[in-house]
Amino acid sequence: MLKFLPRVLTAFVLLAAPPALAQETKDADPALWVVKDADTTIYLFGTVHVLKPGLSWFDEGVKAAFDKSDELVLEMIEPDAATMQGLILKTAVNPTGPTLTEKLPADKRDAFGKALADVGVPAAALDRVDPWFAAVTLTMAGLPKLGYDPASGAERALATAAKTANKQLIGLETVEEQLGFFDTLPEPLQVKFLISTIDDYAKMGDQLDKMVASWSAGDPEALGRVMNEELADTPEIAKVLLADRNARWAEWIGKRLAQPGTVFVAVGAGHLAGAGSVQEQLAKHKLAVTRVAY
Repeated sequence: MLKFLPRVLTAFVLLAAPPALAQETKDADPALWVVKDADTTIYLFGTVHVLKPGLSWFDEGVKAAFDKSDELVLEMIEPDAATMQGLILKTAVNPTGPTLTEKLPADKRDAFGKALADVGVPAAALDRVDPWFAAVTLTMAGLPKLGYDPASGAERALATAAKTANKQLIGLETVEEQLGFFDTLPEPLQVKFLISTIDDYAKMGDQLDKMVASWSAGDPEALGRVMNEELADTPEIAKVLLADRNARWAEWIGKRLAQPGTVFVAVGAGHLAGAGSVQEQLAKHKLAVTRVAY
């Protein structure tokens, strides 16, 4: 599910994650698109929220487009740790009612416990959280063990560069909105999401490695195929986290074209690949999107 998790959840779960060891630098050339009119240029760049150290992607065409831009637009503006923790406690914790163990089918409890033990999270620590947050925690807590470093995520690098260059920083969504995508899901669907995460836990590293390899190679078609494998289990969640958001973002881009300037929009790479992508949604608005060659 990492392929389309909102940025807010990676920002929270990885706050205290240990940094990964440095690795040899490898060149990456992620895909970049542009949509424009007479006085407005909007670049579209797909990010990966967490990466292994050593990927050299913020250069060449990506850096050139960023440098030309007056504004950086991200999924959301990352809040400070205290604010994030307070929102999670308010949104995801349930001190009364059935426990998470009671909500989970009996035949999945053992596998869930083993997966949590593998990432060093006590099962008791999650017994009072919503199923969606347990799924996110299981996904994210395992990433450092796989060599992924939260400090290497594309959004953090872009946001830091934007602040250094005094560029305007804009969020397409708020933290509360991103948490709400999950928290408003019906509980049976949240449990289904958790079960899918448990079932896919053992192959999470392979799936993410494939996604990052496709992203690094600038191959959105391959990235879309990897995503489709995962979305098959929970199409209802894919609608909330991908299709509906892509449609809203395309509408935002269309409206932004009415104002002059150059804008760099950076959202999760899954939103720019596969069926229902932002590019497909823009085509419905009669807006042409062009791949930037570099």
